[in-house]
Amino acid sequence: MVHRMARALRPGKVFVDHSQNAAAKTTATPYTLRARTEPTVSAPVTWDEVEGCESPEDLVLRLGDIPGRLERHGDLLAPLADPAAAGVLP
Repeated sequence: MVHRMARALRPGKVFVDHSQNAAAKTTATPYTLRARTEPTVSAPVTWDEVEGCESPEDLVLRLGDIPGRLERHGDLLAPLADPAAAGVLP
């Protein structure tokens, strides 16, 4: 992980934008459509999908992709609603 935004400083690394963690920020929630000509969907992905992608476009999801994803993977964020299932609580 790195804390600097410039892509040239982070090849092959994940940028964690801690500045987005503020009360005044608005962040798209999971399964939200983005306001674009061809809307994409904010959705969680698996680490296998991240490791297997060859370009960022491989992880672009559209509305029609979501039902099949939910059928294959279930709701990847569901464990966050259950701290015991997420391994946070015994």
